[in-house]
Amino acid sequence: MTVPDGGGDATPTFSESLSAAARQSGLGQLAPGEAPTAGALLGALGGVRGLIESVLPGFAFLLLFTITGSLPVSVLVPVGVAIVFVVVRAVTRSPVAPAVAGLIGIALTATLSLVTNRAENNFLPGIVINSATLVVLVVSILVRWPLVGIVIGLLMGEQTDWRADRVKRRAYTLATWIWVIPSAIRVGVQVPLYLAERADLLAATKLLTGIPLYLAALWVTWLLVRAVHNPTESLPKAPRAS
Repeated sequence: MTVPDGGGDATPTFSESLSAAARQSGLGQLAPGEAPTAGALLGALGGVRGLIESVLPGFAFLLLFTITGSLPVSVLVPVGVAIVFVVVRAVTRSPVAPAVAGLIGIALTATLSLVTNRAENNFLPGIVINSATLVVLVVSILVRWPLVGIVIGLLMGEQTDWRADRVKRRAYTLATWIWVIPSAIRVGVQVPLYLAERADLLAATKLLTGIPLYLAALWVTWLLVRAVHNPTESLPKAPRAS
């Protein structure tokens, strides 16, 4: 007896779901056989709009806290800026998920700062996330499953085949070490500043060690991945949001 087809799309497998998530990451912008370009790196941030949305709230906190010293003003204005970003995306019918995610993060850190009445707590979640990222990256290297290799394997449809290729395995391990560096710098710089209750310097170092180090790591990773793939190979791109 034939079971009738329900006509709906098949439920994606766990591997397909992981691959889709990987394509949404910065590494999903890589084209293994091509040289990295400034435009592609900017695209990994979501273009000029994504760059502005990433930088402006943090810059607003730094400027307002330095000038006014007022915690409520310094954390609530960035929340308002993030809300504007969501509204602008909605009005222009652009994908709102990145702006909403940013708004949630900024709102949570603002709430934590206001509840505890400590400006430096505005940066505590970021310190925790970077510490966890650092641990995950290092552990992935130690157990010989470098995280960059896992992500690229999902993107390229190689799954775990890359582990049998010594050249790729070494390149992905080195690339994972490259991503360790930004997290280690952020944690190493920000933890002492957090303990010293220097919210102003935390804001400044977050800006300096955020996007610049991210783009540098992505650039070097791209070069390493390019070196072990043929020029004709390319990563499948994430579908455009409707």
